[in-house]
Amino acid sequence: MTTANNDYYAAQYPIDALAVVNGLDTINTQTASTLDEAFRERVRRSSEKVAYTQYNSRADAWQGTTWAEIAAEVERWQVAFRESGLEKGDRVAICYRNSVEWVVFDQAALRLGLVVVPLYTADRADNIAYVIGNSGAKLVLFEHSDTWNSVRSTDEDVSSIEKVLVFDGDEEAMVKTVANWLPEHGQHFERGVAEPDDLASIVYTSGTTGRPKGVMLSHKNMLANAYSGMRSVPLKPNDRLLSFLPLSHTLERTVGYYAALISGSEVTFNRSIKQLSEDLSVVKPTVLISVPRIFERVHNQIYTSLNETSAVQRWLFSCAINIGWARFQTKQGLRAWHPKLLFSWLFDFFVASKVKSKLGGALDFVIVGGAPLSEEVAKTFISLGIPLLQGYGLTESSPVVSVNTKEQNRTNSIGLLLRGVNVKIAENDELWVSGDNVMMGYWQRPEATAKTIVEQDGTRWLRTGDRASIDQDGFLKIIGRIKDILVLANGEKVPPPDIESAIARNPLFNQVMIVGEGKSFLSALLVLNNDLAEQARTKYGDKLESYLIEKIAEQMDDFPGYAKIRKVHICDSEWTVESGLLTPTLKIKRPKISAHYKSAIAALYEGHGVHKS
Repeated sequence: MTTANNDYYAAQYPIDALAVVNGLDTINTQTASTLDEAFRERVRRSSEKVAYTQYNSRADAWQGTTWAEIAAEVERWQVAFRESGLEKGDRVAICYRNSVEWVVFDQAALRLGLVVVPLYTADRADNIAYVIGNSGAKLVLFEHSDTWNSVRSTDEDVSSIEKVLVFDGDEEAMVKTVANWLPEHGQHFERGVAEPDDLASIVYTSGTTGRPKGVMLSHKNMLANAYSGMRSVPLKPNDRLLSFLPLSHTLERTVGYYAALISGSEVTFNRSIKQLSEDLSVVKPTVLISVPRIFERVHNQIYTSLNETSAVQRWLFSCAINIGWARFQTKQGLRAWHPKLLFSWLFDFFVASKVKSKLGGALDFVIVGGAPLSEEVAKTFISLGIPLLQGYGLTESSPVVSVNTKEQNRTNSIGLLLRGVNVKIAENDELWVSGDNVMMGYWQRPEATAKTIVEQDGTRWLRTGDRASIDQDGFLKIIGRIKDILVLANGEKVPPPDIESAIARNPLFNQVMIVGEGKSFLSALLVLNNDLAEQARTKYGDKLESYLIEKIAEQMDDFPGYAKIRKVHICDSEWTVESGLLTPTLKIKRPKISAHYKSAIAALYEGHGVHKS
């Protein structure tokens, strides 16, 4: 990272009257109306402060980068983008791990009015290629040239690409290494060319056809959402965030990146999920942005370990949960004080402190979203002094709609509305959302946009597809879905009917139903063709299930990698109208089938779900 002269940046961005109140230094939407303006304002206010920290494998050390140093790198990328012939509105894609480089790429592009298209590094090559081709990206950044080679070898059309950048790999025709592409020095641009309502990013989310849809988010969409989120759950300049959800995930990008930027918090980039535990102990974050699955795993590990301890240790843990929960409810004003709370310190010392230390020991709160959070998991960690604040949102809402706060936290809800966000419960209890955070629409999908965005009395409403209720205190609860969409534990959404139709194209499978709501992977309930099934049993014997999973995979080439079927259950009888498992029009009744095969479904996820005490 190039070292910049901090005095230079202080002169470029002189500090006048900063709004520093109660330890906060938040940049509001009046001060900055675009994402790049927010970045420049943060550089002006905090030029010498460490903005980001990441691990340098060559130096074998963690290294911090100041806001001034980030700004200097952004200016180098701006010059390179311009010299590549890119103009306002052009799309540029990034397939790279969370890092300083991701931020620099993003900010340089935004300042020039370019549209950033984030890609998942763990996605399949054909899906990455599809997003590149569909968005019409002219420039793409990869970490390794091997990834690019895999992408261009797919059948997808990626002819829109004019330049491929890699940090590591061989140069050829339109492939350049970043080191050779960047100029030695940058150039300071007084003002970015983007306006608040300009398209800032196209974020691809799963569609019902198996192909992802590009959600168009403006500068105003994401900046308004980040600022509103900050007003509900404030971040402070002395907060430390450990970033481990991919920045291609809108929750991490809006809250863990943009909200942290406007608050002046320091962000450290996790080396890898495998090293998350070690990084937590080193970084000691005060705030985490997470999906439920991370805490479900820790929860399961805790209870698995408890089974191997003494009766006294299990009793101590039970008491810690009991008293910790009572303390939480008392602070929330949900119950009266009880004398047993006098012993809180004792159980904190012997039990809670050990769990908290595994998460770094300094957590003030954790924002959890992207998928439903189990009340049991929330209760366990909250009782141990680790506030999990469940929120709700969609990529189409930039993404946060509601969130619980430290002061008002109901574990059976998705929280209170963010300021500036409005909702209403429409027909069929569907939750509709309006506000500056609602997307511009779907990229090149006017029909899909028209179905999702509706106007009533001059207000644009986003139809979420979720059924919801609002209690007398204003807390939202999700009570179901209008459409058959499964949400995995990592927040990815999959459309079961499309997958089921694809699988059923193989004559071996007469009937199929996909399960996996809130789980880490998908499974399938199968009714097999009797004759073909008998042949398969004779040939494959006890390897029949593996054979079926292979046959299913062959039918799912058009679906994202996270939609892979990992386990199956073979049903012993056909689903019929008479059995109550099919409608008169021969559509499957999902709730009925799920209830009928409840034990079988539970067995598919045994050892993978949330522990039930």
